[in-house]
This record gives sequence, structure tokens and C-alpha cells, in this order.
Amino acid sequence: MAGNWKMYKTPAETTQFFEKFRPLVEKSEHCEIVICPPFTNLAAASAAAQGSHIHVGAQNIAWAKEGAFTGEISDAMIRATGATHAIIGHSERRQYFGETDETVLKRTQAALEAGLTPIVCVGERLEEREAGNTEAVLIRQFQGGIAPLTGQQFAKIVIAYEPVWAIGTGKTATPEIAADAHRVIRAQVREKFGKEAADAVRILYGGSVKPDNVKTLMAQPEIDGSLVGGASLDPVSFASIVNF
Repeated sequence: MAGNWKMYKTPAETTQFFEKFRPLVEKSEHCEIVICPPFTNLAAASAAAQGSHIHVGAQNIAWAKEGAFTGEISDAMIRATGATHAIIGHSERRQYFGETDETVLKRTQAALEAGLTPIVCVGERLEEREAGNTEAVLIRQFQGGIAPLTGQQFAKIVIAYEPVWAIGTGKTATPEIAADAHRVIRAQVREKFGKEAADAVRILYGGSVKPDNVKTLMAQPEIDGSLVGGASLDPVSFASIVNF
């Protein structure tokens, strides 16, 4: 269960969140919990999560180790904060900041080299879904951004399916629509990396996940967890999603 805070909260607000959130998930051993705050809050989040089983992740990662890349944050910088995960290829990065399948692959490889767990996002836009191209888009994103990994590398990643039309819009893919997309992704994994890898890979659903719809989504055997946006900003609401 991963929370993506996007561009919200200061370090002080991050500390306050953890004070409320930690006791609520203290006994939640059934899943892995990851919180991905903005870069400026990673150190505060790691400090606040210390001694708990909550992991902290970045929302992006540079593909270069260092250099003239204004505004980018390298794997070593992320590791130094205590973070263990990184979201890669989120639809907002693709939509507003020119992220491509090629850059997703490079960032994923950089995260893996640094020993971070990449949460690699794929998903279609509304016009692509309406044109009946969901499957083609997912296959293209998988082939370009994930398939070139080695089997060993692939075993260390998490995939998140995020229908772009359901992010922050209040529209949620029905559990059946989400499960269908997860099946498409898993079939690609099976074809490229084999049955064992397809059974083992965790595919998260992201797109307006809330306390009141998480149960029906998680009831789908294809859905292995969720990448939560807005609802992860409130400690009580995110804890109720974790403890669905």
C-alpha cells in the first residue's frame, strides 16, 4: 500500500502526519507500507518512520549519477535521506514533464543500480480508453519502459497501473476494469519474463482509491495493492486503506 503525496506538505507537516499515522498501522503486518512525499520531506519522513515497518519513497529519480541536470535528484541523494523506494513514470510526469517510456526505463535502471525499489507506473489517458486503445497503450509502455530489464532486475520492481482518467478526477475504474488492465500487464510479464515472474510481480492499482472503494478493488485477485494519491494525505484515511 503506497501513498503518493504529490506536491503537498512541508517537513513539519510530514512529521505531524507520521505521529498520527504510526500508531494506526503499528500492527498492520499484512502488507508493505510506503509513503512517497516530496523530495524536501524525505529526510523528515525517514526520521519519523524509523523503528516502524513503514518505508519511504521518492516521487522520481534521475537517471544520471550526478552532473548538469538542474532540478533532478540522484539515487545517492535519495538513498542518503533513508528512502528505499522511488515512483517512476507517474502519469503526471508523463503528461506535464515529458517523461517517455525510454526515460522511464533509464530511471528504473538507475533506481535498481542504487538498490532502491522502483514503483513503475503505466496507464492510459481518457481519449486512449475511449478509442479502445487501453491494451495497446499498456503493451507499448511495458515494451518500452519495462521489457528491456533483465529477469533479475524485473524481479525487484513493483508495477502500478494508473488509468490517467481516474487520477484526481473522482472517477474510479470499476474493480473489473482495473482487473482487466492488470491481466493485460501480467500477460506481458508472462510472455517476456515467464510464468513465475508473472505470478510473483506485484501490480498496484492507482486512481482515486479511497477508504470506501478499497475493499472492492482489493477483492480482485489480480490487484496486489494500491498507489493512493489524495487519500494518503490524511493519516486516518490512509490508515483505513492500509487496514482495509
